[in-house]
Amino acid sequence: MRKKTLLLTGASRGIGHATVRRFNAEGWRVITCSRQPFPAECPWGGGEENHVQVDLSDPSDTINKVGEIQERLGGQLDALVNNAGISPKGPEGERLNTLDTDLMTWGKVFHVNFFASVVLARGLRDELAATKGSVVNVTSIAGSRVHPFAGAAYATSKAALAALTREMAHDFGPLGVRVNAIAPGEVETSILSPGTDKIVEKLPLQRLGQPEEVAAAIYFLCSGDSSYISGAEIEVNGAQHV
Repeated sequence: MRKKTLLLTGASRGIGHATVRRFNAEGWRVITCSRQPFPAECPWGGGEENHVQVDLSDPSDTINKVGEIQERLGGQLDALVNNAGISPKGPEGERLNTLDTDLMTWGKVFHVNFFASVVLARGLRDELAATKGSVVNVTSIAGSRVHPFAGAAYATSKAALAALTREMAHDFGPLGVRVNAIAPGEVETSILSPGTDKIVEKLPLQRLGQPEEVAAAIYFLCSGDSSYISGAEIEVNGAQHV
């Protein structure tokens, strides 16, 4: 049987890293994209030959790297997971709001968090259509409410990505390609903001989510078990959104 292929952005840590491990465990080939060269110490299989170095904050570089990605795919892509995201902070680590976020920061955040998803999905639509594949956009609970740590540019880019998911589901549907999103809440990673424990105390499940739990939701949306789900945004946040 042909080995299925996943293209994943933002694979180096947290949710992305857990997603690589989950798909590898399920026997998928995983092609990763990041601004950095492939680090030799990374524990997942595939290695450098399955890594594409691309600066998603640079629209020209993102567009130009689509051709390189196509060469590695050989005409077929089973899943695209747009997981890369940035949320810049102020000089003291503070949240950047709409009053103090400069225009260049807005642009960089939207290029990584939003426009790169458009470029990759549109550029690889033939490869996705060839397998009746799946696209998963990683949004955030910050896209639907003001968050104490996530900046304004990050939050609005994730809200835009949720809307894009609906639009893409409509446009890619006739190609047989499903498009969905997951919206994580507070997930235990190495970059948790101070004060997260106060949020956790108010969660109905009263605990942080684990990266593996988010990766499981991503895998579900890329598997045949979700074959009639498209245009949905699944909340993965321990009922934080209720």
